Amino acid sequence: MNSPGLKAHNIGMKEKVTRVRFAPSPTGYLHLGGARTALYNWLFARKTGGIFILRIEDTDRARLVPDSVEDITESLAWLGIPPDEGPYYQSERREIYIQRAWELVERGAAYPCFCSPERLERVREERRRAGLKVGYDRACRNLSPEEVSERMSERLPHVIRLKVPLSGQTSFNDFLRGRITYANQELEDIVLLKSDGWPTYHLANVVDDHDMGITHIMRADEWLPSVPYHIIMYEAFGWEPPVFVHLPVILSPDGKGKMSKRAGAFAVRDVRAEGYLPEAVVNYLALLGWSPGDDREIMSLEEMAEAFSLERLSVRGAVFSYDKLLWMNGEYIRAASDERIFQLSLPFFAERGHTDTQTIRRIIPLFKDRVRTLRELPEISRYFFAEPESYDEAGVKKHFSGPDTPESLRRLAERLASLRAWEPTDIEMALRSLADEMGVPAAKLIHPARLALSGMTFGPGLFDMMSALGRETCLARLRRAADWIEKNLKEAGK
Repeated sequence: MNSPGLKAHNIGMKEKVTRVRFAPSPTGYLHLGGARTALYNWLFARKTGGIFILRIEDTDRARLVPDSVEDITESLAWLGIPPDEGPYYQSERREIYIQRAWELVERGAAYPCFCSPERLERVREERRRAGLKVGYDRACRNLSPEEVSERMSERLPHVIRLKVPLSGQTSFNDFLRGRITYANQELEDIVLLKSDGWPTYHLANVVDDHDMGITHIMRADEWLPSVPYHIIMYEAFGWEPPVFVHLPVILSPDGKGKMSKRAGAFAVRDVRAEGYLPEAVVNYLALLGWSPGDDREIMSLEEMAEAFSLERLSVRGAVFSYDKLLWMNGEYIRAASDERIFQLSLPFFAERGHTDTQTIRRIIPLFKDRVRTLRELPEISRYFFAEPESYDEAGVKKHFSGPDTPESLRRLAERLASLRAWEPTDIEMALRSLADEMGVPAAKLIHPARLALSGMTFGPGLFDMMSALGRETCLARLRRAADWIEKNLKEAGK
């Protein structure tokens, strides 16, 4: 759609460079919803030749999580969308916000409020009991200059509140949602500067977006109710507001509500720890609320940036599907080089105490096409590091039940022991030749051999697997399985 707000914003601004920002609060680790917001801003900056800024909104000092900033920056770098500028920290701009707050007071758009927390709570309770909208009663809004001066001279604690118009409407254009209007009588005189000198989100946000030359604000739609207050401030300062683009919510897998931590892995660090590839994560997140306009699903960052446009953003919430993300991750694992998967999978093998890099290198090409996450690799290939602790029960009934099976496995071990070369083709020729001599289908040796070597009835090609396991390991496991079968057959009286 062509937003009237966007057209008006661009008048006289043709020379301006697009500047967008991702402005998280460091109160926790970067979650997938925040990562999608950052991604859309990054894609739009790349599409328009603009600048992507990271701003840390750390003015709520009581809720800071010490290592969250490091997590945010590391997560953005891991996803492949690092900022062009920043991080900038609001905590370093405190004096600027204080100055701007008092500038609004001088312009008649804000006022100091000296009400104590006890009075405010009492007013809220009285209004609640009276069935009125809970909020501040504007007791300090009309203090005379003399009263304000007297209370300031007494150094009474105070905040600065926005002086919202008592009548009329405040309107703005959202690129996705069109014209949105709020009745001023439904708004309240929010706090802009707290009594400790720290700004609230509202003041710091508007001041920073202006000072940093932000042209487009792309953020979650939960911030829509804050926009009328910001518009009032923009008008009071005489500043032109940016283009607003409030993004659709990401819904939980059941589609019944906003994605939350209860829905599973929620932070970027969580999906990283589960063995997802960054390119799969950004690809999937991009499609949660945006479409390239064709049937493509697997896309690189460069391809997404080329296709990205605000017009193709959806206003409807998108349901998060772990199954779809798993599928996409599997596609990216299969497309990646063996060397890259080897490097990325090393930490997951190390978690299980597996540090034999030669064995891990042999494993990757065998299992890369069979996993959906890197974390699955050590599990599915566990028999490369230790003998099977047991054999698949259904496999035992099907492939280990014949009285001639122990002898077949021993004969196979003997034949393989005489091979000069231990390559897949040599192993296959030896097995098939033995099957011909025994007058049985090759499957009569292949299936018991697989079960004997891995404890499982499925896996990579048997001959590739045997080559990677090594001669001595294969011979020992074939003979061990033969002994195990023989013992169990005797106990069963067969």
